[in-house]
This record gives sequence, structure tokens and C-alpha cells, in this order.
Amino acid sequence: MKLFAEHILLADGWHKNQLLTIENGVITSIETGEHVTAMALEGASDIEVKSIVIPGMVNCHSHAFQRAFAGFSEQGSEGNDSFWTWRNIMYQFLSQLTSKDAELIAQQLYIEMLRKGYTRVAEFHYLHHDIDGQPYPELAQMAKAIFNAAQSSGIGLTMLPVLYRFSGFGELAPNHGQRRFINDVTQFNQLVDDCFELAAKSSNANVGIAPHSLRAVDKDSLVAAVDHVRGKDPKAPIHIHIAEQQKEVNDCLTHYGKRPVQWLLDNVALDKHWCLIHATHIDEQERQGMIAQGTIAGICPTTEANLGDGIFPTTEFVAEHGTIAIGSDSHISVNPVEELRWLEYAQRLIKQQRAILADNATPSVGQFLWQQAAKGGAQSTSSNTGELAVGKQADLLVLDTQALSVYATGDQYRLDSLTFASIEQSIADVMVNGMWVVESGEHPLARETQKQFADLLARLSASTAN
Repeated sequence: MKLFAEHILLADGWHKNQLLTIENGVITSIETGEHVTAMALEGASDIEVKSIVIPGMVNCHSHAFQRAFAGFSEQGSEGNDSFWTWRNIMYQFLSQLTSKDAELIAQQLYIEMLRKGYTRVAEFHYLHHDIDGQPYPELAQMAKAIFNAAQSSGIGLTMLPVLYRFSGFGELAPNHGQRRFINDVTQFNQLVDDCFELAAKSSNANVGIAPHSLRAVDKDSLVAAVDHVRGKDPKAPIHIHIAEQQKEVNDCLTHYGKRPVQWLLDNVALDKHWCLIHATHIDEQERQGMIAQGTIAGICPTTEANLGDGIFPTTEFVAEHGTIAIGSDSHISVNPVEELRWLEYAQRLIKQQRAILADNATPSVGQFLWQQAAKGGAQSTSSNTGELAVGKQADLLVLDTQALSVYATGDQYRLDSLTFASIEQSIADVMVNGMWVVESGEHPLARETQKQFADLLARLSASTAN
């Protein structure tokens, strides 16, 4: 297909009147010139004309089932609520979910992601087993539900099966609420193999792993799992929750005598395919160590705010050329614009300054953040995405010119208006892997999926109340 963009954000900035040729989901050429513009604007039958085109965003961190949990945990506990009390409510909630439920929740979530501008998701998947904690006859039944949801919705998928063994540092036995997560290393590696087979049967999917956290895995298990997946794919992405809560840092210091990120730096061969999720509570040495290894910081601002985690030192990390990606994590919000807005605003509140996350080459904060997060997200998923260029996968968004027309216009302001001013749906069309999956703001499965999802929520709400 051929797509003519009147305004398009390429890797080196905004351009006008560009003709993209897309074959087998990949951009094979980008042309410009008066003859190209004339063909497009005079109505050549084989050219689609769009006004404003930007790269799709990658969601580096998702727990799909938690989308159905959003709103159930805001009741308060006389000032004693925390991540840890939230987690107990989550255990109660997920104990009811079947694999059919999980697929429906993921499909609803992925449609929402697409409509808001996410074109690929890294699914940090740890809901593995049946309600009683026993493995399904088909070990990857829950993972298969996620693959099915990604295929039906049209989103790109990086599946990250989670290795989860213990409830805390020192190899503490799992608690009852964690029974659906647990695998030994042998069973986990079989699950990884099964996920590679599922990815091979899917379009636009790949596989990595996610050791859950240093409190949930020991060193031997971590190394064995990494060795196994890297034997199948040397570029397999590896994600891990790290230093999210101050309690986790303190517990790690007590057990290992080191801070969590420092322990990783000293004990594991980190590289550019590792994504450290949250990394909220890191010191200067850990920050510089991450940057030196090319490791990505997977920041989830709305979830981190919702859980009271803290604020990642984004200003310093970016100034030192660290790589960032964004994720919606618990899906209290499913909107990359809001994640980027919170990312910048948190820094403004700490620094008591404005327009912080930008540089001289890209003074627009909105553009700087969008490009940095999209490229970092692509790196975090080992996917050929993140920017619009020849040889890259055609994952792109068409902005709604009418919705944005009431804010600052002009190329230099477009992503600032999208990120900081717009409160409406501002994405008209979404292309993933060369296919339109959202057109005029609508996804073909949205209405029916939303109805089924609302019925599911009603059932879960009634069960939770009882």
C-alpha cells in the first residue's frame, strides 16, 4: 500500500508531503517531491492521504488481568493503605479468573491500548495456573489466552512469561494468593518453549522472559532462566520488577547487603535487552551503572503514582543519555499521553521548573518524550518499531486534526498540544504491521467486547462483594 502524509514525524524530526510505500508490514520507501505531492493530492487511486502521522507507542509493561481490577482498590484504610495492602486485594480478585475471563480482559485492554496509541505491548504475564494453583493440562493455556487476545485485537505482542518462585527474600514459601504464579525452573523453561511455539503461529509476536523480582527468584533460578531463553534467542528481552518500593530496597539490603539494582549489576550480565521496571529507588551509582550497560528504565508513572511508589530520577537519567520506556502496568490508566504527561509533571514538581525533559536538538517536550519513549519501548521489546523509517515496521498513528485544532498548531507544537493540552480522544487511525486496526477512532470489535467485559465486571464485582 501507499500512504501520503502531509505532516509526518520521522526519526530526524517533522517533514511534509512524504509518500510511504508499505509492503508486508514494513516501510520499504519514503519519497518526497512535487511529483509525489501532485499524485497524492490529485487523488491517485492507490494512495491513502492522511494529515498528521506519528510513530506508534510501545507499552513496555502490562499485567493484562489487572485491567478488570481498576477501581476496586480505592476504598482507603485509615491512612494505612500501601502497595502491599493493594496486593492483597489483587490476590483476592484474581482468584476468580478463568482463562476465558483472562482472554476477554486482555482483548478489552488491547483494544483500549490501540485506540489510545499503543501499537505494541510487552505482557509481563504471571497468571499461569488454574484457580486451585494446579497447572492446566496445557501448561501455556493462560499464555495462549493472551496470544489470542493480541491476535484478535491486532496489537503487536511481546510475551514475557514470568518466573515466580518465592514470596520474599530468603526463598520464603509462596503465600496462598500467589499459588497461580508459581513454577520451578524446569516447568518455567517448558512454558517459555511453549510460548515460542505460540509466537511462531502468530503474526507480529515475539517472546522474552520476566524474572518477577529479586524477592521472587533466587540467583540460580534467575541465571538458569536467562541462559535458557538466550539459548533460543540471543536478543530475547528480559524484564524484571526492581526497586519499586523502599521496603523492597531495605529487604534486599538486609538479605544481600546490596541495593537491588546494584546487586543485578554485580551478579548478572545486563545489556540493552534488559528492561528494569520501575527502578524507582536507585542511587547515583546504580543509575550510572544502568546507563553504562545500556539497560532500559521501564517507567510506569500513573501506576507508580496510584500505588504510592515514588518518582524515578528521570531528569538525571535522561540527561546522562539513559534509555526510557513507558508502561501502563496496572492499567489504572490506559493512555500513553497521560503516562508522558505524568512523567514530565512529576519532574516539574520535584525541580520546581518547567519544560524539563527535552534538549537543544528537540526543545519540544512532547516530541522529545514521544520519540524517546517509542524508541526505548522498541528496544525493550526487541521489535523493529519505535520510529518511522525505511526498513521499520509500519506501526503508526494518524492524529485527529479536528480534535487538535483548538490547541497550538504547527509542527513544533503538535506533540506538546497532544501531551499537555488535549483531553479528548485525539487519535483517528492506527496502523499496526501495515494493517489498519483503528479507523476514525473505532475498532471493529470494541462494542461487542466492551459489552462482554461489562458483564464480566458485574459478575466479578458481585463475587468480590460477597
